[in-house]
Order: sequence, then C-alpha cells, then structure tokens
Amino acid sequence: MKIDLGDLSAFVAVARAGGFRDAARLNDSSASGLSDAVRRLEARLGVRLLHRTTRSVVPTEAGRSLLARLDPVFSEVESALDVVNGFRDRPAGTLRINVPVSAARLVLPAILPRFLAAYPEIQVEVVTEESFVDVIAAGCDAGIRYEERLEQDMVAVPIGPRSQRFAAAASPAYLDRHGRPVHPRELLQHACMRARFPSGARIDWQFQQGDEMVTIEPRGPLLVQVGGAVDLMVDVARAGAGIVYLFEDWLRPCMERGELEPVLEPWWPRFSGPYLYYPGRRLLPAPLRAFVDFIRSEA
Repeated sequence: MKIDLGDLSAFVAVARAGGFRDAARLNDSSASGLSDAVRRLEARLGVRLLHRTTRSVVPTEAGRSLLARLDPVFSEVESALDVVNGFRDRPAGTLRINVPVSAARLVLPAILPRFLAAYPEIQVEVVTEESFVDVIAAGCDAGIRYEERLEQDMVAVPIGPRSQRFAAAASPAYLDRHGRPVHPRELLQHACMRARFPSGARIDWQFQQGDEMVTIEPRGPLLVQVGGAVDLMVDVARAGAGIVYLFEDWLRPCMERGELEPVLEPWWPRFSGPYLYYPGRRLLPAPLRAFVDFIRSEA
C-alpha cells in the first residue's frame, strides 16, 4: 500500500495540535489542505483516524495507535532535518514557548529584545498558559515555569531573576480609611483582591518573618482568574477597593509612583526564580538550541 508521507505528516500535525486550525497555524499551512490530506489518508487506509466535532478533533482508537508509532518517528525526522540549520551562518526558524503571564510580563521583556537582535532569522511565538500543560502536546518547543510546577523528565535551565518576592499593597487612601495591618492575620479584616488558578483552586496568601510562617485565605469583593485579568485586580486596588497580593516586580512601578503603598513588607516571602524547560532529547531544534545557549550565556 503506497501512502503519501505528506498525508501522514498532516495527520500527525493535526493529532498533536488537537485541531486543523491550530495545526495549520503551527505548521504554516492551511486547515483545508490538512483536512484534505487526512481524508486521503483515511480513504487509503479504509479506517477513520480522527473524530471531528465543531469544538474538537480527537484521534479514534485506530488514530491513537497510528500516532503512537508515527509520533516518535516524525520527531526524530524533524530533529535530524534540523541539523541542517547548523550549517547556516545563523539559526533560523520558529521558537514556540509556553509561559505563564507573569513570565511574559516580568521575565521575557528583559531577554527577548537582545535575543531577537542577535538572531534576526528566528521568530519567537509566545503562548501564555497558566494551567499545567504538556508543552510538546501543546505544539511548543519549551516552557517557562517555577520549580514546583515543572514537568518531570525535562531539562530545566534557570531564566530571569533567581530570587523573587510576593508583595502585598494597597492605595494610600484605602489604608487611611481602614488602617495599616501590622500582622498578616489582620488581613482577614480587610478587603482583599483574590485570584484563582484555571483549575478553580483559589490562591492563599503566604507570609514569613524569621521562623514564623503564616498562610491566610483572603476574603474580598473581587475574584479573578490568574492570567489576563491580573492587571484588572491591580487597577481595582489602585482605585482604593482593597489590598492586592502579587509579584513584587509587578507591583513595584505602582509603588514607586505612589499609587500603591507596601503592606506588611517585612513579611513578604521569597521564592526561587523560574526555569526554561524542554524535552531532554539528543537533537534540539536550532532556534531552541540558540535560545538555551543565549540564556546560559546570560547567567
């Protein structure tokens, strides 16, 4: 049976991405072209490989079996072909990174301008995602996460500041009206800007001074999902509605302008900085290898 390798490649791309549009975007092709290729492959094999609905594309049992055999083969082919990039004067291609909003806001702005200037033939695509994700299944080359959220069996390279703090702050007007807490437990009597993960789990506020550690479940008028709505939480706190708890570097500009005042600063907890992580395969795509080398040279 003669099978077109292009049709097999289209099937793998769609199955990896979980949809024709996402696969087309990631592979610089068209959704209709990928759909035609998968239909040809299904007709040639005489079996349906993908369940298609208006919301999702999921491999059938036959599709999962085929993907399990093809995925490592195509990954190895992609890595082998990428060796050609080593013969260029400059690496070229697309680097896709999956990051939380905090990394897009606080880590990458200090790195990407210099990296893009050093490697003008590399295009960087940044996907912001707060949930635990399989970066490869998500169609990305690498991710940025903090240590407690790193995926197992991945290579991790320090990126960005190695020590950070969470900070609490409120507008001077709010603190003038409601008082300035001197112990974290006093926050239970205050309006707090709360946040939750996409899973629905709400984020506790942690504080530490010396050997004393305090964790509170804040209460307040606003609850946002971590991600794009975080700036809304900051803006509401700036307007005097309550106390916000976030990365110190995120709040620092507002504090320097006097829009927010530090709250309980001696209690702000420190934590280790983020990591760039990626699969530990032998041959890395040239754009990823260039980025890893660049990050290590900056350390």
